[in-house]
Amino acid sequence: MIEARGIIKRYGTLEVLRGVDVTIGQGEVVSIVGPSGAGKTTLLQILGTLDRADGGTVTCDGTDVSRLRDTELARFRNQNIGFVFQFHQLLPEFTAVENVAIPALIGGMGRDKAFRRAQELLDYMGLSARLQHKPSQLSGGERQRVAVARALVNEPKVVLADEPSGSLDTGGKQELHRLFFRLRDEMHHTFVIVTHDESLASQADRTLHMKDGIISNE
Repeated sequence: MIEARGIIKRYGTLEVLRGVDVTIGQGEVVSIVGPSGAGKTTLLQILGTLDRADGGTVTCDGTDVSRLRDTELARFRNQNIGFVFQFHQLLPEFTAVENVAIPALIGGMGRDKAFRRAQELLDYMGLSARLQHKPSQLSGGERQRVAVARALVNEPKVVLADEPSGSLDTGGKQELHRLFFRLRDEMHHTFVIVTHDESLASQADRTLHMKDGIISNE
């Protein structure tokens, strides 16, 4: 599903990634762990095409994204990759169903189909009674489930999550963790998750340990 080879990333004289090789298979749940400053989020951003590497290649589902122009990359990202961030990043002025539908509308899906798809996903997340609620009216766990629904609205091949349960209480974390694995089992999504949460990392199919800009062990 994703193959990265020789990934190098520098910020000035600081080399954050030093020739990282990563392969993620279809339907895997892979966690990436390591101390702060190890390069985990930088690697995730490059795998997700949010940033470009200074060296190396990234191939996603057979497409060498390293060769795509910015407009092509944005279109590819919208259609093939979903993102879940630590602080949900929902737009506060829009309702839950509107937030979920936005990436589909950006991707060119018709309004009726986009909102129908958004409602189906929110129903699946157990949020059918919260469709018209804005983020400020939702709990932390509910906001994060809306964010997961938004990540899935375009039926991406892979979902990348950066500390997705970092801002949740224990109950919210457990609920979100169960949701990821249910989505993998029932909808066959691939997940790559950067996390400091040991319970989530331990449940993954594989755990990649990063240190000083490289994969130290697996």
